[in-house]
Amino acid sequence: MTAARGRTSRPTGRPPLTEERKAEIRLGIARAAVDLFVTQGVAATTGEQIGEAVGVSARTVWRYFPSKESCVRPLFSAGIDLIADFLRRWRPEQPLEELFDQELANDELALAGPDRATVGALVRLTRTEPGLRAIWLQTYDEAEPAFARVLAERAGLPADDLRPTIQAATFNAALRAAVEHYAWHTADTSPDRATAQAELTATLRVALGVVAEGVV
Repeated sequence: MTAARGRTSRPTGRPPLTEERKAEIRLGIARAAVDLFVTQGVAATTGEQIGEAVGVSARTVWRYFPSKESCVRPLFSAGIDLIADFLRRWRPEQPLEELFDQELANDELALAGPDRATVGALVRLTRTEPGLRAIWLQTYDEAEPAFARVLAERAGLPADDLRPTIQAATFNAALRAAVEHYAWHTADTSPDRATAQAELTATLRVALGVVAEGVV
C-alpha cells in the first residue's frame, strides 16, 4: 500500500499542442477553406469538407473558428501584422515609399509569399459573399487601433491622441483600397507570378505614396 501511494502517476492522453502548432492548424484550415470557397462556393462548403481537406475533424474546425466564413481570418490578419511591423520600422523624416522599397528588397513584407494568390482569390470572393466581406472589413477595423498606437509612438504622441487615430484610419483605408483594386482589376489578368507580384507591388506603392502626403 505504501509503495502504491508513493508511486507517481503518469500523464495519459496526447500532449497539449504548442501555440506554433495551433497557428499552423489555423492557417491550414484557412487555406483549405479558401480553396473550397473558390471551387464550389461558400454555401456549398461544409465544415466536414474543410476538415477533411486538412486532415482534421469538423469538430476541430469549429474549435478554432465559430463559422466557416471566419476560417479565412488568419490569411487576412497575417497581412495586417506585417504592416504593423512595417510601420514600427518607419523612421521620422523617412519617406514612406523609401521604407517600402527597403522592406521589399529585404523580403520583409513577404509579398511574394505562398498566400499572395490565395488572398487575391479570397478578396475577389468578398465582392459577392457577404459573410466573407464582413470578416474582411472586421479584420481591418480591428487593425486600426494597432496602427494608431504605432503611429502615436513614432510621433511621440499620447496613445489616445486624435491625430494618429485619423492617420491610422487613412492608412488603413488606403491599404484596403489598394488590395481590393489589385484583386478585382489585375490579379486575374496577370500572365505569370512575377508579373502579378510587380503589379501588386506597384499598387501598394501608389497607396503608400498617397498616404504619405497626409502622414508626415
